[in-house]
Amino acid sequence: MISTEQKRALICGVNGQDGAYLSKLLLGKGYKVFGTSRDAQASSFLNLKALGIANSVETLSMAPADFRSVIDVVTRSDPHEIYYLAGQSSVGLSFDQPAETLVSVTLGTLNILEALRLAKRSARLYHASSSECFGDVGTQAADESFSFKPRSPYGIAKTAAHSLVVNYRERYGIFASNGIIFNHESPLRPARFVTRKIVDAARNIAAGSKERLSLGRLDIVRDWGWAPEYVEAMWRMLQASEPDDYVIATGKGHSLEEFTAVAFGTVGLDWRNHVDSDPSLFRVTDIMFSRGNPAKAAAKLGWRAQHTMADVVRLMIEALGKPAG
Repeated sequence: MISTEQKRALICGVNGQDGAYLSKLLLGKGYKVFGTSRDAQASSFLNLKALGIANSVETLSMAPADFRSVIDVVTRSDPHEIYYLAGQSSVGLSFDQPAETLVSVTLGTLNILEALRLAKRSARLYHASSSECFGDVGTQAADESFSFKPRSPYGIAKTAAHSLVVNYRERYGIFASNGIIFNHESPLRPARFVTRKIVDAARNIAAGSKERLSLGRLDIVRDWGWAPEYVEAMWRMLQASEPDDYVIATGKGHSLEEFTAVAFGTVGLDWRNHVDSDPSLFRVTDIMFSRGNPAKAAAKLGWRAQHTMADVVRLMIEALGKPAG
């Protein structure tokens, strides 16, 4: 047990959506927060700045695929808790960069685990697993007992990393938990993500743009939640008495068409007048249905999603405001 000593947390991939919100959460709880990026001196840390916490996080350079870099950062920060959120995070991009995705996600996770094992550190580890590990589950809500059948290089990488965490937990007694996170959005989502593309297009068109939005399949179903809530679940996993794996989701599934309709409706538009479904954007390996069952997280962590998909869309549009110009 940690006494009154200030807790220290190391967030790998601190400037991503989840890293930034998690930093804000932990700072609010009195933690000393260290955050990594590949080149801390050159990074702009725009998400930390957007949340007004850039000066409160001590940033360190770390190359996840370089073991010496990883163990150096772990030793220097000497954290009580480590949150591994680093690595290539786009499913679509993983088809173009499969090697980078496998290396950054899987080798980075292995290096963190090895650093804890070899340096005999007692830090607790949270690993960001993914709903992409499940693949297509039909119309069922996936829970922790479901088999993994990934359908993308990103899903394959996350599946391998997830398994490494379980293996090191069981073999070496490391306190390491997987958060099997379903889709979660916020204004900090990068523009390449489809949810941000939809929200930005709706805002732009409402402001007078004549653009049209081209999307792939509109009938795919996803379980969309609010990112600032999901980082609370990550923290709760490391406060539990025992490490374990948890599905983090709303439990509700909505089609991309529904998401699009809500986004355009929020700004007073009918999406059907502005959106095209382009068959050239369809992927053979698209997951058609993805929904999580968060009952275990509710029972053991006391965590439940509070925001619906419609809430998420509205909050993103409100936070982003009117387009510049």
